[in-house]
Amino acid sequence: MSSNPVKDARHAGAAGTTAASMGTASAPYKKYLRAQRRLRMAVWLARFALLAAFLGVWELAADRKWVDAMLTSRPSQLVASFKSLALEGKLWHHAWVTTSETVIGLTLSMAIGTAIAVALWWSSYASRVLEPYMVVLNALPKVALGPIFYIWLGDRYSVYGMAIAISVIVTIMMLESGFKEIGQTKLRLMESFGATKLQTLRMVLLPASVPNLVATLKVNVGLTLVGVIMGEFLSSKAGLGYMIIYGGQVFQMDMVMVAIALLAALSMALYGVVSLLGRFALRRHPYD
Repeated sequence: MSSNPVKDARHAGAAGTTAASMGTASAPYKKYLRAQRRLRMAVWLARFALLAAFLGVWELAADRKWVDAMLTSRPSQLVASFKSLALEGKLWHHAWVTTSETVIGLTLSMAIGTAIAVALWWSSYASRVLEPYMVVLNALPKVALGPIFYIWLGDRYSVYGMAIAISVIVTIMMLESGFKEIGQTKLRLMESFGATKLQTLRMVLLPASVPNLVATLKVNVGLTLVGVIMGEFLSSKAGLGYMIIYGGQVFQMDMVMVAIALLAALSMALYGVVSLLGRFALRRHPYD
């Protein structure tokens, strides 16, 4: 049971009002809801139709010799290659390696980036000093750091170094920008009550930054995955990035295309998980 009965009563009243309004919805409103459902259905059908058309044109182009199937592969060959790699067990091993590296890299980059962003909010002097360096690091091509990470961290941990390098600067800049946009009125009110910076951070800044944290997390899913694949290109002995490099070297384009398809599925799955976690966090920590 919640420790705030007033808040519980307000939420219960809102839920009851919503349920009552739905039960007594007017005909135009019901028509609007039906139109919205049809629109969502049409969007999903269009997405599947676009994917099916792309795969169909790809298969037709390979069948009619418009493209060299040895170089581009074809959807029917990808299915057979997927089954073969899955039965051998290699595919799931490489997919798991990339997934675990992405999750660990995402967690570390969010933790490090959030800590640094809080430190920069805490000290405006440090923020001003470090601002040009943040801009330079954000613009720096991170692939240039690959050999350095390989020498410093070895072939295993250099992948995490690449993943963090690509996503942590974006995390710091997005979160620090979000901290600066928090209403100054609320911060001054906390100061007038004699709140310390730590209390302001815990009671106002972080709760108000939940939407920005969720948005940053969604951006970092793709960035971290890019960093992991780049690290696997350079030094790894396992993972989907390693499969792509190895398949290209031995001229097995089916393996390359299967790895790319799995990467697309993995990115969608990770984004979906992050979106669900974000909705849960926003429900648990609503902030006006």
